[in-house]
Amino acid sequence: MENQRLTQRSMVFVLAGGRGSRLKELTDRRVKPAVYFGGKGRIIDFALSNALNSGIRRMAIATQYKAHSLIRHLQRGWSFFRAERNEFLDVLPASQRAGNENWYLGTADAVTQNIDIVDSYNVDYVIILAGDHIYKMDYEVMLRQHVESGADVTVACLTVPRMEAKAFGVMATDRDGRITSFLEKPADPPATPEDPNKALASMGIYVFKWSFLRDLLTKDAEDTNSSHDFGSDLIPDIVKNGKAVAHRFTDSCVRDPEAPAYWKDVGTVDAFWESNIDLTNFTPELNLWDRNWPIWTYSESVPPAKFIHDERDRRGMAISSMVSGGCIVSGTEVRNSVLFTNVHTNSYAVLDHAVVLPRVIINRSARLRNVVIDSGVVIPRLIFSLRVLTRCLTCRHVIRVRVRLFRQ
Repeated sequence: MENQRLTQRSMVFVLAGGRGSRLKELTDRRVKPAVYFGGKGRIIDFALSNALNSGIRRMAIATQYKAHSLIRHLQRGWSFFRAERNEFLDVLPASQRAGNENWYLGTADAVTQNIDIVDSYNVDYVIILAGDHIYKMDYEVMLRQHVESGADVTVACLTVPRMEAKAFGVMATDRDGRITSFLEKPADPPATPEDPNKALASMGIYVFKWSFLRDLLTKDAEDTNSSHDFGSDLIPDIVKNGKAVAHRFTDSCVRDPEAPAYWKDVGTVDAFWESNIDLTNFTPELNLWDRNWPIWTYSESVPPAKFIHDERDRRGMAISSMVSGGCIVSGTEVRNSVLFTNVHTNSYAVLDHAVVLPRVIINRSARLRNVVIDSGVVIPRLIFSLRVLTRCLTCRHVIRVRVRLFRQ
């Protein structure tokens, strides 16, 4: 056992049950980790691909809200593990198990309610992951640091401008990387030892020895004053009474030479749109084309993308864009856009900086700029367009407005 790689003695426990309400309509029918990303994948594919590429082949995913789309994706795209090789991907829905009448009460409680299941996996180390972030990371590097430092918990962290850290869990460390305080969304974040203008923000990634975490979860479950959350309860307790160590994301980020360490929380519509559009850049910061660290996902069996018509103002073309299989770009100009699987566009339409999720139909003459279109939406045909003059209701200045009429 001691001669095995640390990842072979480890599992990941992915927390994928959050509502994701800031994504508005994008999470009306699906949980945030199941939201589409990057032309053909889902957000959760990043956490799972990082684990698989790191050499971890034992995974558990805790689900709760609007989980059907996520579970279906996991069944279709992540069902290749072989139990006879001690590999698995288990979905653990909140199910009000015997002796417990509650759904998952917090991130820590999601693990607590599945202690007996984790026990059955016979692992030495557990990596707790959030299932709703975009990044590429080698967890083996973080595991090695955890073991070599003798820490009770190792917390992955980003270096961010200090005042931007107010939206995160923030840690103060000494120069050896030991965490001396851990604060959830502080008004005045503590600075890093080397730069007073920077702070260390938690990525929601934690490494524990399972025997230690198991005892800690049992103790936390009996505390009626606890919110049963890693960031609010367990990590501050270890900082105070044990040894917590920070792991810098730059030490384990998988990236191209000279590229920045890329990590995004696509928790708002603006952030989601921006992260997808970033992929259309000449050299995107997030490299999805790296064959040494692929982002695995479910791939539908669809025909290649097709571009038709070659007339003035009616030319099917895409420039600086990503177009997935099954798409038909018929007489449409597509620029700096991401088209997911089975998008159909029609003549004289224009897409500019558009993120179009699967199975969307865009009818004739539609003009779409700086938009996110949810899956299955039908954009009606533009039948009339006119520039008119009107007055602004607030300042009364004359402004020019384009009026458009659409027909289904």
